[in-house]
Amino acid sequence: MTEIENDKVVGVLNRILEAELAGVVRYTHYSFLVFGFGRIPIVSWLREQANESLLHAQQAGEWITALGAYPSLGIGKLLDTHTFDIATILRESLEAERLALELYRELLGLVEGRSVALEEYARQLIQLEEMHAADVDKMLRKPGQVAATSPGQG
Repeated sequence: MTEIENDKVVGVLNRILEAELAGVVRYTHYSFLVFGFGRIPIVSWLREQANESLLHAQQAGEWITALGAYPSLGIGKLLDTHTFDIATILRESLEAERLALELYRELLGLVEGRSVALEEYARQLIQLEEMHAADVDKMLRKPGQVAATSPGQG
């Protein structure tokens, strides 16, 4: 097995940490902006996403410290068009999921064949993010629409 490039791996993990912390803020913020008849289940779903982002941030932070580095105190970019429209909120969420997927895939590329534990961590998060993106895509479809709104999700 080849040694991992610690600095590069920690750099990606810190960007993951920042992106996931931004997700906590973004999903919590979105949950305040939902109005109408469907508010309760949508707010519940958004807050579940915020909790999941916090868990992912904690996992990334634990990996950073396990590798002997210092976790970032930064936060990733917060996408917000200042809208109350659920479809726009979901599209922003889908874009954030795509960015997170890119980070986890970058991590996988750095650790594949070098660290079984980090490789499995990256693969697990890629799977979760792909499924989440697919769920958001389904939420954006009109009733009866089978085709994905964003081809090539995975």
